Amino acid sequence: MANRVLAVVAGIVVWVAITTVAGLIMRGAWSEYAAVADAMTFPLPMMWARLSIGALATVIAGCAAAVVARRRMAAAVTTGVILLALFIPQHIMLWARFPVWYHAAFLLSLVPLAYLGGEIAARWRPVGSRSR
Repeated sequence: MANRVLAVVAGIVVWVAITTVAGLIMRGAWSEYAAVADAMTFPLPMMWARLSIGALATVIAGCAAAVVARRRMAAAVTTGVILLALFIPQHIMLWARFPVWYHAAFLLSLVPLAYLGGEIAARWRPVGSRSR
């Protein structure tokens, strides 16, 4: 049980780290993004970029959780569920700033993408460990 809790915490930390670094890179490399980031008035390409980063971070977070939990899918799925629980209130507060499809795409993808990350971890074998 403690291992699964640690695995979920690791998954969430990975998610936060990826999205934080990606956000900083986008602000530094995309001046138009930096200009609207604080006001959160993103045009469509920026919304897609944000959703893509979130999706990638969620897959990797699910993968990380499953690896720490020794490929247990429950840790990956729990990571997605906790991310969903954390972000529902945030999206309610930001509801008017984004179109409904944006909220739906982000929120409804968290658990399936975390599961996908867990599946990737479950199937992954280190190089050289494949049986012939």
